[in-house]
Formats: sequence, C-alpha cells, structure tokens
Amino acid sequence: QVPLVESGGGSVQAGGSLRLSCAASGAIDSSYYMGWFRQAPGKEREGVATIGRDGTTTYGDSVKGRFTVSKDNAENILYLQMNSLKPADTAMYYCAADRRQLTYGGSWRDPNALERWGQGTLVTVSS
Repeated sequence: QVPLVESGGGSVQAGGSLRLSCAASGAIDSSYYMGWFRQAPGKEREGVATIGRDGTTTYGDSVKGRFTVSKDNAENILYLQMNSLKPADTAMYYCAADRRQLTYGGSWRDPNALERWGQGTLVTVSS
C-alpha cells in the first residue's frame, strides 16, 4: 500500500486556483507531521507548507498569503489550497511525512532526510 497519494494537480492560467490532496495510508498515523514540497525543473525541492499536530501552519515565503494547508484528521488527508497562482508556481508538488516536524530552527529539513514521500502531482501555471 502506497503510504502517500497526491491528487488535484493540473493546468491553470495565472490567477487561478487549484486544490491538492494527499491521502495517507494507515502506515502514516497521527504521530506523523505532514506537509508539501515542490520541485521545478532544474531546481531543488523546496518546502511549501506544513501543518503541525496542533494545527500550527508554516509556509514558504513565496506562497505566504496565497496558499493554505489544512488536514482532515479523521480521514488522514492533507490539503493544499492554492490561490492566485503564478507561472513561478509551476512544479511537481510532493506530499511528505515524517515523525519529526518538517521545519527545524526556522528552516525546512533536508528533503532527503524525510521518511515518506508521495509520487507527486504536477501543477502547471500558464501566463
């Protein structure tokens, strides 16, 4: 069973919206912290948004005020509502989970050190 499955990606015009979902399997229980990363062609994977077990949210600087992360704890589904999309938001978006917080000391943890990843969902924003 794949532990994390993303969906909701697609192609939109600048200014549009998309909502991504990440369904976590039973292997990812409530002890895990979850969040979103993205990777554009030729660039490193970067943190986008994460939500703590107490509901505290953290966002990457480039998406603050435009993206909203939320979690349905009953269904164990992580969401990312993306509004006012820009061409610079074009990337593969990945869901990640780890038993540690995805940020540490004000910075995102090294993506290579995180326990679980989804397969990604592509978001393309045209101008």
